[in-house]
Amino acid sequence: MRPTSIRDIRTIAIDVTNQDQALEFYVDTLGFEKRLDAPISPTLRWIEVAPIGATTSIALNASDGTGTVGSDTGIRFTVPDAEVEHAAMSERGVSVSDVMHWDGVPPMYTVDDPDGNRFYVVEER
Repeated sequence: MRPTSIRDIRTIAIDVTNQDQALEFYVDTLGFEKRLDAPISPTLRWIEVAPIGATTSIALNASDGTGTVGSDTGIRFTVPDAEVEHAAMSERGVSVSDVMHWDGVPPMYTVDDPDGNRFYVVEER
């Protein structure tokens, strides 16, 4: 069997109920950069956001009502210091859980976007 030529993960998509509100949250509240915002039909746009310098972006897909808005995405964001970022997000009004600590596991907490899509913030080790 020949090995794959896949080298990276470019974009992960999540469903959102309102693309403009989601874009505002990710860019203005979390501080991500908008990488792409292009029309794909008269009523739909392809929008990608990402932490500055990240390889992988998040596509903010307009929900058609059959998707998984408000799901646990399983996506992990990394930060140098979980406690510091947790405090900063809390100050900006982001919905965050308490920081979780387990032996041998980096500190982490959850973040919910306005649609209830859940992400994890994990301290780099």
